[in-house]
Amino acid sequence: MTLSQLRYAITVAQAASMSEAARTLFISQPSLSASIRELEDEIGMEVFRRTNRGIFLTPEGEEFIGYARQVVEQYGLMEAKYLKKETVKKKFSVSMQHYTFAVNAFMEMVKQFGMDEYEFAVRETKTCDVIEDVKNFKSEIGILYINDFNRKVLEKMFHESNLEFHELLNCHIYVYLSKSHPLASHKIITMQELEEYPCLSFDQGGNNSFYFAEEVLSTYNYKRIIKGNDRATLLNLMVGMNGYTLCSGIICEELNGEDYCAVRLDSDEIMTIGYVVRKGVAISPLGKKYLEEIAKYKDKALD
Repeated sequence: MTLSQLRYAITVAQAASMSEAARTLFISQPSLSASIRELEDEIGMEVFRRTNRGIFLTPEGEEFIGYARQVVEQYGLMEAKYLKKETVKKKFSVSMQHYTFAVNAFMEMVKQFGMDEYEFAVRETKTCDVIEDVKNFKSEIGILYINDFNRKVLEKMFHESNLEFHELLNCHIYVYLSKSHPLASHKIITMQELEEYPCLSFDQGGNNSFYFAEEVLSTYNYKRIIKGNDRATLLNLMVGMNGYTLCSGIICEELNGEDYCAVRLDSDEIMTIGYVVRKGVAISPLGKKYLEEIAKYKDKALD
């Protein structure tokens, strides 16, 4: 297995076409096909499945390409530093469900490390994408929650994706709403009191199963519900339509402003917010610092 073969495989995966990849690599298609076949024979598995509709990664191939990208990127860093004598920025990326405190922790980590030597990326995204990003090495860490309802389904996905889940915070359920909402002054809110107000939920796209919902009580028969795909839109709906969402109760006024509040929901439900990482892959110093920043919110959980 050579570095060239890994680069070839990555290019074929990106192009989803052997002929297109060959043009990109400036080599003949027969040579590229032969090199990929030799790679598959050596590692003893099929990376790509060839059909009359094109070429596709196998499930095992997706995992292999994730590792291949990591190897090629690391070689590029070594080549730039030791052979070309270039200054190359180290990269750190995290994917998360829509948690303001997780974004704030990311900001604090960036401030401490600075941006002169590092290139950072943060993705607020769907539950399945958080898992896929870490599985495919797009992000080092993924932040999401599990509870009694989704635990078995998500833990099965973690196992199949070769990921580990680690607990960070345990939280009661809170109603997140505008301070102008008629229920904002309550000390505790019941689901019955919320019935006439629209529940705001993050859309999960093609994976819109109850198990992947970012909000707990996903199977509750809501009378009114609005789905959105970004945090700013949901915040606007909280003000304009007296909408609400269910959350951990950990809020950051520094980012969302002072116009919102969290009121305890009358429920014994507990959500566990944690992080997923690849099994057997050491967490970088930036990753460790990021997790330290999130852990600071532990005192705000289960109030």
